[in-house]
Amino acid sequence: MSYLFQPLSIKSIQIKNRITVSPMCQYSAEDGFVNDWHLVHLGSRAVGGAGLIITEACAVSPEGRISANDLGIWSDEHISGLQRITRFLATQGTIAGIQLAHAGRKASCARPWEGGKHISTHSGGWQVIAPSAVPFHEDDAAPLALSEDGIQQVIEDFRLAAKRALDAGFSIIEIHAAHGYLLHQFLSPLTNLRTDQYGGSFENRCRLLLQIVHAVQSEWPDHLPLFVRISATDWKEDGWTIDDSVQLARLLKEAGVDLIDCSSGGIAPHIRIHAEAGYQVAFAERIKKETGILTGAVGIITEARQAEAILAQQQADLIFIGREFLRNPYFPLQASIELNEYTQWPAQYERAKKV
Repeated sequence: MSYLFQPLSIKSIQIKNRITVSPMCQYSAEDGFVNDWHLVHLGSRAVGGAGLIITEACAVSPEGRISANDLGIWSDEHISGLQRITRFLATQGTIAGIQLAHAGRKASCARPWEGGKHISTHSGGWQVIAPSAVPFHEDDAAPLALSEDGIQQVIEDFRLAAKRALDAGFSIIEIHAAHGYLLHQFLSPLTNLRTDQYGGSFENRCRLLLQIVHAVQSEWPDHLPLFVRISATDWKEDGWTIDDSVQLARLLKEAGVDLIDCSSGGIAPHIRIHAEAGYQVAFAERIKKETGILTGAVGIITEARQAEAILAQQQADLIFIGREFLRNPYFPLQASIELNEYTQWPAQYERAKKV
């Protein structure tokens, strides 16, 4: 059997193959609610054979949205729409995961196809928050530096979101601590200028993420997996580094996290990243080998044999695919043909299967 189509068991969950749909914002919700677009978008990737699908970033509070059109899970009213998605994914043998997120200072923005710029409170946006009052772009309005009471509210928001995620039928939670969003902002010395227990030292900058992990675990059953997505490096001098990520991974493993989804960047604008095929895989490999925790590889992984090689060389345990899944919802079915691997296709599609 090919490595790409070997099942992976994590706690009580078995993922039928190593192909994961990476969280990708669709900016198509209203008041945080899913609609037909989300059902078809995620459902088609399940029909296409993905083993695990993780929703786009679901905001744990209204002010945690990147845009006004982000998915949300800050209200019990969001649960029923999400249940519709998890039920359909289950019919295709696909594990449903949800990414819980807070955008921090990168919130209150227009959708990408509308320019993506920060929207001030004077123009219909909302007050954004951060560890320190440092805006993302120099001409953005400064975020509100969180008080300790505000930090406790963020922790509570993640806890309640985890409870709702369980009620919505998800089997895996991924905490979003990457791409310059709130939890990454606390981790990085470039954005965290605090002098209290949440800033300064490495341990202090990691404190909020670890407290959120524990809060999520208070609602999330022990038999279900918990992932964390990190930016393994800021790609900037004096920022967060891969050495920091290895150290953080050890803390997260000790705290009971099951897998680290290894992305990078996003903390500041105008940082040059030489992005090429598999350019982030080395981060997943190093964290896996130095800590023993499961890792996910992501970043311009577009071909079946490329993914197969990553697994064969034990550089990661799951392959997270983003833009290639936007181009081709049926990547896993086509990969199975390319790798001469038998997989069960949907009965409705069997007549198109090559033998």
